[in-house]
Order: sequence, then structure tokens, then C-alpha cells
Amino acid sequence: MSLVFAHGFNITFKKIVPPKFVNVFMIAPKGPGPKLREAFVQKEGLPSLLAIAQDSTGESHSLATAYAKGIGCSRRGIFVTTFEEETTTDLFGEQTVLCGGVVELMKSAFEVLIENGLSPEAAYFECFHELKFIVDLLHFKGIEGMTNAISKTAHYGGMTRGKRVIGPQVKRELRKIFKEVKSGKFATEWLLENKKGRPRYRNLSTESKHHAIEKWGKRVREKIGY
Repeated sequence: MSLVFAHGFNITFKKIVPPKFVNVFMIAPKGPGPKLREAFVQKEGLPSLLAIAQDSTGESHSLATAYAKGIGCSRRGIFVTTFEEETTTDLFGEQTVLCGGVVELMKSAFEVLIENGLSPEAAYFECFHELKFIVDLLHFKGIEGMTNAISKTAHYGGMTRGKRVIGPQVKRELRKIFKEVKSGKFATEWLLENKKGRPRYRNLSTESKHHAIEKWGKRVREKIGY
């Protein structure tokens, strides 16, 4: 018998304590569910992390690799980790870069352009729309590959101004957030938020949904056929 996870949260923070007689392993695809499904349908895959918490029968590794193959992840690579490492890196990355830092940076830059009389459409294109093209370059070619593909003006501006945006104060906050994740403080906060019916979550979601960048983004996407 095996208990299979896609994320290490419940095992890491002991919200689920499996009996000793079961195998406990994780295959964590590195991407959201819809992208995993899209890749699978196209006979592609996403890379994944593999972790084993308990190996009761001695078959956990073979079962985990078979599971990863079944959902297409072996086409891109399987990387061994631990439940704790996957949980820590995943929560930290979501909060500070992928779903937190990048989104807030885009919103703030958009707001500054609007405050200074620039059109919402131009602001949206520059602070939101073009991010995908830069991320695609980073994804496939790394930082150097990305900088080789852009203008020298953009490269110089980024190198001289980027550290003013992401300066020492940001790194101090990153260290605080890491400690919150690692210690379980965030996990406790999120579980309590769920017990209360997610009031803060709903308020923040509503606030984000009504941000000007969402309103203008929808209009621009409709115009360009997205």
C-alpha cells in the first residue's frame, strides 16, 4: 500500500502521520496542474521532484518513478529531493517570486506609469504583457541568453537599475519569509486562515481582482485576441 503526494506540506508539518506499514512518496511536477495536463496531451512533460518519506515494502522508488513516467514527467527529468526541501522551496518561491514578488512588482510599476500620465494600455504592455517574452528567454536560455536577445539599452538599464528595486531591504525581507516558511509559522497561519473560512484570503483576492491592471489587461487581451 502506498500514500502518494504531489506536495510535501502535510508530511513536512506533520498534518498527516501515515502508519508505518505504508510506502510514502511524492512526485511533485514543477508547474501548475493545467500545464502538466497540457504537456501530457501534447506527449510532453514537466520535470518533477521525487521524494521518499517511508519505504515500507522496498518498492517506493520504483513505484514513484513509474508514477512519474505515467504522468509524463520522466520525459523531462526526475530530480531527487526530500519532502522538507520540496515544501520549503515551493512555499518560499511562490511567496517571494512566482506569485508574490513578480505580481506586486508588476502592479507597482503599472501604478507609477499611470500616476505620471502614461496610458494604461502602454503601461500594461510594458509592465505585464512583455514579461512572458522575457521569462521564455530566461526559461530556455538563462540570464545570459536573455540579455543577448535584448537591446544593449535594456541590458544596461536593467543592470544599473535592477538592484535599486531589488536592494538589500528586499533580501532582508526574503530572509524573514524564509524563516516563516521553515519554522512552520506560515503553515500555521494558513491552516488557521482556513479554519476561519478564509476571510483575509477573500478580501485580498477581491482587492487584487479589482486592481486597475486587471481591468485594463482584460481590455488589451480582448483587443489582441487573447
